[in-house]
Amino acid sequence: MAVVAGLRAFRAKWPSWLRRNPWAPLSAGFCSPGSAGPAGSESEPRLTSTRQQDGIRNIVLSHPRRRNALSLAMLKSLRSDILHEAESEDLKVIIISAEGPVFSSGHDLKELTDAQGRDYHAEVMMLIRNHPVPILAMVNGLATAAGCQLVASCDIAVASDKASFATPGVNVGLFCSTPAVALGRAVPRKVALEMLFTGEPISAQEALHHGLISKVVPEEQLEAETMRIAKKIASLSRSVVALGKTTFYKQLPQDLRTAYFLASQAMVDNLALQDGQEGIEAFIQKRKPIWSH
Repeated sequence: MAVVAGLRAFRAKWPSWLRRNPWAPLSAGFCSPGSAGPAGSESEPRLTSTRQQDGIRNIVLSHPRRRNALSLAMLKSLRSDILHEAESEDLKVIIISAEGPVFSSGHDLKELTDAQGRDYHAEVMMLIRNHPVPILAMVNGLATAAGCQLVASCDIAVASDKASFATPGVNVGLFCSTPAVALGRAVPRKVALEMLFTGEPISAQEALHHGLISKVVPEEQLEAETMRIAKKIASLSRSVVALGKTTFYKQLPQDLRTAYFLASQAMVDNLALQDGQEGIEAFIQKRKPIWSH
């Protein structure tokens, strides 16, 4: 009953961030931990680990004992790692992976009655979409509910042949409505609804076939293939990739005419970039471009 009451209260009062323009730049208030305190404080142990090299930041969900559940503490750690020096020219791409046999088991059901916990789930998913650099998921194992939502929210997802994906909330009487937002935008409607209505998992190959993930590789090749993609992105112009990512998502929900208008304007903006001009000059001169960052 507490869960039901919490969900009813949530429906009666939308969080303030949902009223934001989804294409507005992430403000300090939206991005910073604020009154909650920084992730990694004594009261909030870090549940992720991170390292960065050659423009590639690796974020690892590091709480396998709890099946890497996206608890409030986990989400705060994840958000902190994603936002750290997000505007730095040294950051080109982010990879999210996990320790253990489960990528993420999703929501901590006990926190669904807490407004802060509910807001954090959707905020982190929106943060991935609005982040200036591509964010990749490297999935080896089971991704369920909000874990599946996390994969669907990433720009690119590479999975091992041992991975599987599910939205099983209906089996415990709590429909996966928020995971459905990302899932329904990644796979065909009828595929999403079968997953949501039955709670049954799909394999990595099925997920690839329906567009939930980008590629399936043998488990022993997962890290190498994910790094290959990340290194290719990191070798390119950050400003050009950032403009391209923003434009892609901005035009996606528009009607065809509006989409072409937005994309055409982005092409003009791209030509005005220093790296846009450098790329064209390098092509004409038949040399390798030297990107500003």
